[in-house]
Order: sequence, then C-alpha cells, then structure tokens
Amino acid sequence: MQHRLRPSRDGALEEGDVDGDAPINASGHVQELDRNFSLLSITAVGIVTGNTWAALGGSIAVAIYNGGPPGVIYEFIAVSVFYWIVAACIAELASAVPSNGGVYHWATITAGRYGRPCGFFAGWWNFFAWIMGGASVSAIIGNLTVQLYATHHPSFVPQKWHVFVAYLIITWSCCCVVLFANSALPRINTFGLFFIIGGVFITVVVCAVMPGTSAGSGHASNAFVWRDWTADIGYPNGFVFLLGMLNGAYSVGVPDCVSHIAEEIPRPGLNVPKAIAAQMLVGFITAMAFMISILYAINNLDEVLTAGFPLAQVYRQATGSTAGEIGLVICILFPLIFNCCGKQTPELRCYITTSRTLWALGRDGATPFSKFVGHVSETRRNPFNAVLCCGGITTLLGCLYLGSTTAFNAFVGSFVVLSSASYLAAILPHLLSRRANITPGPFWMKGMLGFVMNTIACVYIVIFIVIFSFPYYLPATAGTMNYASLITGGLSIFVAAWYFIGCRAYTGPPALVVQGEVIPEMMTHHMIAGKVENQP
Repeated sequence: MQHRLRPSRDGALEEGDVDGDAPINASGHVQELDRNFSLLSITAVGIVTGNTWAALGGSIAVAIYNGGPPGVIYEFIAVSVFYWIVAACIAELASAVPSNGGVYHWATITAGRYGRPCGFFAGWWNFFAWIMGGASVSAIIGNLTVQLYATHHPSFVPQKWHVFVAYLIITWSCCCVVLFANSALPRINTFGLFFIIGGVFITVVVCAVMPGTSAGSGHASNAFVWRDWTADIGYPNGFVFLLGMLNGAYSVGVPDCVSHIAEEIPRPGLNVPKAIAAQMLVGFITAMAFMISILYAINNLDEVLTAGFPLAQVYRQATGSTAGEIGLVICILFPLIFNCCGKQTPELRCYITTSRTLWALGRDGATPFSKFVGHVSETRRNPFNAVLCCGGITTLLGCLYLGSTTAFNAFVGSFVVLSSASYLAAILPHLLSRRANITPGPFWMKGMLGFVMNTIACVYIVIFIVIFSFPYYLPATAGTMNYASLITGGLSIFVAAWYFIGCRAYTGPPALVVQGEVIPEMMTHHMIAGKVENQP
C-alpha cells in the first residue's frame, strides 16, 4: 500500500494513504495504537517512571557506604548534571523521530550505512535494560511489603519465597492493568503523579519536623550531612565518589522512558521533549528535598546500616514510633506500585515502556516469533502479546531470585550499563556523522551547542560504563562481585548470534512510499515531509 503524508506545524506528519484512511506515522508503520496520552498524562508518565526520590530511598544504605551522607548528596548532583546532558541529546532525537522504538529507531537512522546492526543492538540493549529495571522494582516492592509485615509481627522470619510470592503478585497485577485497562493508563499515571508528589511532600515535612519534637531524637549536625566524608570500601576517595554515582544513575538514568510511547501522544515532536524536561527537573528537586530531610533525621547511623530495612529504620528514628515508620513506608510504597502500573519505572518499565520497545522490535522482524510479538490486539488496542512476553520474562527472572539472590542481582545490576550502551549506540553515530543524518525537529540544539552536548554525553557514557563495572567494594568475593560487564557481554553475544543466524531477513524500520517514490528507511519523517511539499 502506498501512503501519502502531509507535514504539520509541529514536525509530525498528518496521516493518510492513497487507498484509504489507514494512517502512517513517523516510524514508517501504519498507526495502530490510540493516541490516549495528553501533555499532562505524558508528563506524569515521565515523573512516575523516574520516581527518583523513591528509587533513592530504596538504596539509601548502599549509597551511604560510598562517602557517607555528603557522598549521597554530591554524587547525586554530579550524576544528575551528566544525565541532564544525556536527556537533552535524547530529547532532540525524540523530537526529530518520535517513534515507540526510541533508541532502536534513532540508532538505525543516525548510523547511516551501519544503521541496520547499530539499531538492532541498541534496541535489544534497551529492551534488556528495561526488563532488568522492571524486575528490580518488583523485587524492591516485594521486599518492602514483606518487611512492612515483619515490622508488625516481630516473630515473623522473612524467607526468599515470601518475597517471591509478593514479586509475582505485583508483577502480574500490574501486567493485568496494562493488558486490560489500556485506555485508563493516562488517568492512572496522572493519579500516580499525585501519590509521588504527595508522598515526597509528606515524607519531607515529617522527617524535617518530627526529629525536633519530643517524640524524635533530634536532628543530625550540619557536618554529618554536608562535610563528614566516610568511605571504607577499599578504593581511594576520588574513585569512591565516581563509583558512588552509580546509585544516582539508577534513579535518574531513564530519560528515554517517555519516548517509548511517542506514537500514543498528539504532537509528539513537541510534547516528548517537554515531558523529558519535566521528568528530569521534578525528579531532581524531589530527590534533593527527600535526601536532605532523611539525612538530617538520622541520629544513629550504625543502626541504619545494620538494619534489615535501612529506610524504615531512618523513618523510625525520625518519628520515634512504629506507626510513623509504617506510615512513611506506605508513602514510598504507593509511588512504586504506580510506577509499576503507571508508565515506566518499576513495573511500568516492564509493561508499558518495555512492552512498547519489544513490540517495536517485533513489528520490524527483529525478535523470535516476530509476527506474534509485533501484533496489536484489535480488541484491547495495545501490544497485548508483547506485554505477556514481558510478564513471562520478568517471572523467569523472579525464579532466578528464588534460586540465587546473587544471580538475580547480577542480572538486574546490569540495568545502568545496558541502558547507557543503548543511548551511546544512538548518540555516538549522531556525533560522528556530524549530526547530518537527522533533520531537526521542533527541539534542536543548534550550532556548536549540539556538538558539545553530544560529545560530553558520549565521553561520560564510555567512561562510566567502565567505572560502573568495577566491584562495589574490595576485596571482592563471588557473592559481592559486580557482574554487569559479564551479563552485558553475554546478552550481547546472544543478540549477535540472533542477528547473524536467526534474523538474516531483518532490514530495520520499513521504507516509505510517497506518491510512487521510495523513501529509504534512513530518512526521517521531516525529510519525507519536505519531499511531499515539493511534489505537485
């Protein structure tokens, strides 16, 4: 079927075709998904997905080991600055090529003649990263739930299978929401935004006020929060700082999440960059307020570091009561759950973002059983089969947790390295091609600014992929080793094998035909729009 495209003011394409009314979008595919998300709901998706403050709270003890409270704050600020730059690079690509495939589609275009393999690897790395992130959040919620129960039942001894059962319940509950409530997802995300902002507001106020009352034990000193550097993990202090940035990267390192629903948003060329900016800004502000308030609430650091649930211990010290502790834990638990159903961080990563990424690969023939994976349910109006696949893979990772927490942590710990590699696969070719393979969208970094930002992003990613692969502390053992490089390398070998053996017919995103002229897949929708304008 030949398609006719008309350029619109925001850089997107108005859709139509020669033979009927079937629309075609910027990805080169017929528009199959409903555009349910408004600017508000897509912004909520980014904020809910980022959920930065809740992600930091779940790993507060690990972060404190990398320099103490000052390390937590300054390392987060440093990594946030670099991820703002990465986010800006992603935003301009998303503005120029708004596709649910995200980095998969961008890498295919920016790499020019090498776009086919580059996009293939970028897409799979990104998919694996989101799967690991989704499994990690399910495990965090499972642990939170079990520990919350244990707080009220002192005789209860948590076991791995308890966490596994909770993991399965949250995973498939969220999966069902995404499967059967597709039209309600924008409202769920907006509702989740309320819980995230409300949860962090309540937590900040309580942790800032309660320690100074008769129920609390007093605030920590300014020196404890801002100056007293402590690190005993076997590395020099400078390297401890760099390694500690990994904790912040887990929280802010998802700037591409909104891009994976670009085909479900009106005017994506304008709205996706706005949502990315809101996600990064709100995430930074809420995380800083959260970190400062809870660090001032700590009056016995040793108890926090040795507790089975460190954040709950911080809350207990802040409020001086079990009831206050449970109330604040619930404030962080609900945002995480909405993350799962909302749109991307915890579980949503797995079910909205991850499923859209897998679906985009499947519709282009890049996955096993691609016709099944790339199918859109006419009844549910969503990539139903891709969501099921994501749920199944997450369940298999949960079984790994049941057998060996070390093996499970090795897989989910590769999230930052895998996601960073996928970003590099799109941004580096963009830089090396002198930014010539992408026609600017509504958001574009002009002149030398674009080159500088792309260069900084690429240098940061390359250096920190190496740093984030080092052991978390020395001396390393088999149980405490960082296996991110091993997992990333092993999965890359799997992807290479599939590329050369099982996917020989793969060609990448499809070519478009505009009034009889074949437009190669390396051209963006803006180039196509220009051709349409020049036609009689």
